[in-house]
Amino acid sequence: MFFSIALLIVIVYLAFKAAPVEKQENANVHGAGQIGLLAAIALFGVDYFTSYFYATGEMMSALHPYGLQKYAWIAVVVIAIANAVFGFLYMYSLGVFNEGGGSYTASMRYLAPGLSLVVAVVLLQDYIFTIVVSSLSGVDQLLSLTNSYNTQWIVRVGLGIGLVTITWWLTIRGRGESARVVFTMLGIFLMMTVAMAIGLFLAKGRGTPVLPYEQMQAVPSIGMALYHMLTASMKGLVALSGLEAMSNGIQFVIHEDFALVKWGKKRLPRLHGLWEYYSGKSGIGRMVQTSFLFYGGITTAFLTYFAIHFNAFDGAAGRSLVGNLAFIGFQQIPGGIILYWVYQILAVALLAAASMTAFQDLQATEWRDVAMGEIPEIIVYRDKRGTFTRSVTIAYVVVILITFLIRGRTAAGVPYYGIGVFMPIMVMGFAVRKHIQKTYPKGSKRRWGMIGATIAGVLAAIVFIGQIVGKWTEGGWVVLISFSILVLVANLVLISPIGQRVPVQIHRIVREKARVQGAMASIVEWQSLRMQEYRYEVLKAIAQFFGWFGVHRPMRIESPAPAGDYDHALHVDHPEAPSLLQQYLNEHPKEPKLGGAPKETEVVISEKK
Repeated sequence: MFFSIALLIVIVYLAFKAAPVEKQENANVHGAGQIGLLAAIALFGVDYFTSYFYATGEMMSALHPYGLQKYAWIAVVVIAIANAVFGFLYMYSLGVFNEGGGSYTASMRYLAPGLSLVVAVVLLQDYIFTIVVSSLSGVDQLLSLTNSYNTQWIVRVGLGIGLVTITWWLTIRGRGESARVVFTMLGIFLMMTVAMAIGLFLAKGRGTPVLPYEQMQAVPSIGMALYHMLTASMKGLVALSGLEAMSNGIQFVIHEDFALVKWGKKRLPRLHGLWEYYSGKSGIGRMVQTSFLFYGGITTAFLTYFAIHFNAFDGAAGRSLVGNLAFIGFQQIPGGIILYWVYQILAVALLAAASMTAFQDLQATEWRDVAMGEIPEIIVYRDKRGTFTRSVTIAYVVVILITFLIRGRTAAGVPYYGIGVFMPIMVMGFAVRKHIQKTYPKGSKRRWGMIGATIAGVLAAIVFIGQIVGKWTEGGWVVLISFSILVLVANLVLISPIGQRVPVQIHRIVREKARVQGAMASIVEWQSLRMQEYRYEVLKAIAQFFGWFGVHRPMRIESPAPAGDYDHALHVDHPEAPSLLQQYLNEHPKEPKLGGAPKETEVVISEKK
């Protein structure tokens, strides 16, 4: 027991010492802080890294009931290849869309505003179900401590709501030292997982008895076996949202070389191309995404190998798959029961941190949706700590409702979660293809770049459809309906009076209510104007459609202000330039009102101070 306690103390100390400390001069940039490499790995990677606790379990649940677990290596290979393809796509995209916005900006800039609207809706669904799945997976790990994985659904729901309530409350209070805390927990998780792996190899060598296993279903036909393999592959691909999160949040990364790049430029100048690729804020983002290239394949292969050997699947012995392997592995270490309890509690904390990251992503998405006219303006309210409290609270209520509807079962939420992320990845692939086609002259670099981007876009489309087909019996058909309804509702809100945005209103939402400045603000202002152009075209098309049937009504809205060229709006050459809306605001000053300016002007001024 003393050995386990001493090992735990060393692990915690090393993780804490390695954790990043935010510099005071970077604390208030963008109202959220500028972060370096280690903090970026923690905040943008925690959702992806914590998929370790549920992705392999979900993948194996599609195979072992039918006695197909020995073919799981096929699904592992598919997952590893997809991770690499999508990872390289987003690593390249950070050099193109290096001011944030992710597939939002990419689709608006190179494809169509209508696609940007679809991406917005899909990302909202994805972030909501990230919170649902992370919270319920935390419940799985917590129940594994008492061998109660198969407990009644009402207990699961209660615990799930309890966990999401804690993360909602912490999010409302602001980010604080979240990067340092999350990185410390990830460091502890990494070192304890290495210790667990050593224990599992020892257990295998010592001939530790495997868990009882009963095949629940008859061996399927070849056709059904292939279908279950598809389902398994799709269930393993559930956490690639980290790619989009990093691309979306790149504006919060400090624009300087991290230590390895500085050392490389000085000591190994002959690798100049490599160091330039990983230079600046884009380089930090690429390093974070480089870790994604291999993490999914390695961890899935590791867990799958030992899960098959020990029959350690979700629900066996009243524990989750990871819970079973942790119990077996840590039992090989003196006093390992302490390590097992710490590991499972740490899993709950990390999954809660993944929920908090999703809450942050929701905030970053919703204020932009409001500026573009896709969500009513009343949703935007940012308190003194920088939190969009209304967005967070609305998401919290929706998560509670969904938790009840799926009766607290993690597996019931995974189909909705996994599907959402591949639509934005597909859009990014085709946007990058368009960028390469437009930017590079004819030649091999242009040709191979377009081929690579096309492969990534088509693969994402195949996975998107495969997610629906592979999870059809578990809610895939419902996802198809919900996705269509959400897109339809978003368009209806946009063309309604609620969705109209004039430059003065856009400026107020972005610069005063959201309190965002710099390149990110310019991007959203440009996107908002582009979305209003799209709104106007849709309204004209509707009027023309009814005109075919003899119903003629005059257009009651004026043509929107032109968005102009993206590069000009972003002020690439002059980042210190004022808002692209400033010229319009100067030409259209506010009309004086009887009694003077409204009282809210005083509040806005005080907030700016």
